[in-house]
Amino acid sequence: MNKEEFKSKANQTIEEVSTKIDELKAKKKAVSDDTKSNYNEALNELEDKKSEMKTKFEELKHANEDKWEEAKDAFSSASDSFKEGLEELKLIFA
Repeated sequence: MNKEEFKSKANQTIEEVSTKIDELKAKKKAVSDDTKSNYNEALNELEDKKSEMKTKFEELKHANEDKWEEAKDAFSSASDSFKEGLEELKLIFA
């Protein structure tokens, strides 16, 4: 995958993350009172991870040739961290 394809895919990932968080916020009403605190905490952590992804995406967009692989790896790591957080949040509903 070339740089432009990766940037496009990264941008799409951020859009999907934003949509997923919006969906989770809408589901918050259905969470029982005893799990609402855990749910809110996990949702806040996901928001933080999304912010980190956006920061890493900006670094990726502006990375020169010398820093490209490093910026790419940093974005991928932030994306993986979000996915892990999302899985943890799903366990609240399990």
